[in-house]
Amino acid sequence: MSTTIELERLGKRYRGHRVLDDLTLDLSAGIFALLGPNGAGKTTLVSILTTLLRPDSGTARVLGHDVVHEAKAVRRLIGATGQYASVDEALTGRENLVMVARLLGLATLDARSRASELLASFGLEDAADRPVSGYSGGMRRRVDLAASLVRTPAVLFLDEPTTGLDPASRSHLWDDIARLASEGCSVFLTTQMLDEAEALADRVAILDGGRIVADGTVASLVSLVGEEAAVLVDAGGRVARTLEIDRTAGGLARALADLSEDERAMRVELRRPGLDDAFLALTGRNKRTPAEEEAAA
Repeated sequence: MSTTIELERLGKRYRGHRVLDDLTLDLSAGIFALLGPNGAGKTTLVSILTTLLRPDSGTARVLGHDVVHEAKAVRRLIGATGQYASVDEALTGRENLVMVARLLGLATLDARSRASELLASFGLEDAADRPVSGYSGGMRRRVDLAASLVRTPAVLFLDEPTTGLDPASRSHLWDDIARLASEGCSVFLTTQMLDEAEALADRVAILDGGRIVADGTVASLVSLVGEEAAVLVDAGGRVARTLEIDRTAGGLARALADLSEDERAMRVELRRPGLDDAFLALTGRNKRTPAEEEAAA
């Protein structure tokens, strides 16, 4: 399978702080998900790969083209959607797509035809001629995604595309992303949502502190944390912490004896691990205090 993205010792600093630390990675076709907490360097990496930001060291190639020295060639091959919808709210959905198509050089009739195709593809025909200011968050996101596909890209970069969407809108967007991949578009997806990566990605990497701490399929990453784990679950049903036990009755008893007063009010469950458990274990976030977590961000 051909390589779509190549990183070799890629580095970037801000004010002396190393945001990306000698990243080396080869990606092939399909859906790739880059997981990481706030401040991990996900958006910085996407900005470099989409030619918006120059790296300080190392190289990055998209479909064989260097993102610094062959930036124009890269831009012709990619589409990108940032963390926030960038549509013009004063225009209709159709007008937004026609405008983008015209900016990309399509003739007027071709621009209108392409806009109509995309509106139909994303289920926006009924709202096509209404101002985007009256769209729901999910609809705006879909217009934004459609705009990045006016010129069919070989690689589509999506930086936390479902942030702030309700569950139904997220589900619709997941379907759109999966459909694009099935049609041959490679997708580079960044997200903080573990279920999103688990649902969509052929391959997942976890970025933490500017470094790739794990890389593989969802199944392979989950296998790194064992078959079953004891977790503390708070009143809201959220996993607060994974307990470190040696899988004996004595080990569990010792772990329970070490709980804080607040943790003793939580319930203990045995759960099969998922991607969230792998993420917590591999980034060490289940071992950090709130103060340490804030400092790490």
